[in-house]
Amino acid sequence: MRVILMQDVLHTGERGEVVRVKAGFARNYLFPNGLAREATTGNMQYFEQSKKKIEIRHEADRVTAAELAEKIQGTQITIAKRVSESETLYGSVTAAEVAEALENAGIHVDRRRIDLEGGIKSIGDHPVRIDLHSDVSVEVTVTVVPEE
Repeated sequence: MRVILMQDVLHTGERGEVVRVKAGFARNYLFPNGLAREATTGNMQYFEQSKKKIEIRHEADRVTAAELAEKIQGTQITIAKRVSESETLYGSVTAAEVAEALENAGIHVDRRRIDLEGGIKSIGDHPVRIDLHSDVSVEVTVTVVPEE
């Protein structure tokens, strides 16, 4: 199925692109979330007409993300987890835990924007990338310490 992406979609394409996706992905995820429209002639014309408004909104989102990135830059958060005698974690640190720690520091970030690259499974300092916008990402340091 051919769709027009109304927003950037990770691993699929960027806003404004006409891409081919599986019908179920389009029906169950892209269309209900407003991320895409079917690539019909009418929708192509609609997209061209509303492109200016979308560009303005996209730029405003980018500026907001850049301001948040400046606030986050260099932030170091600490998460206490249970560890075994060999100092390995029982489980791993999740994006939700990182988001909660940032929230406690006064910074609101959606957990889906946090990229742990396979998870954090050991104690120590770990760099974590946060993709605030398609053009803006920032890195924070997560320090995992043994729970007492």
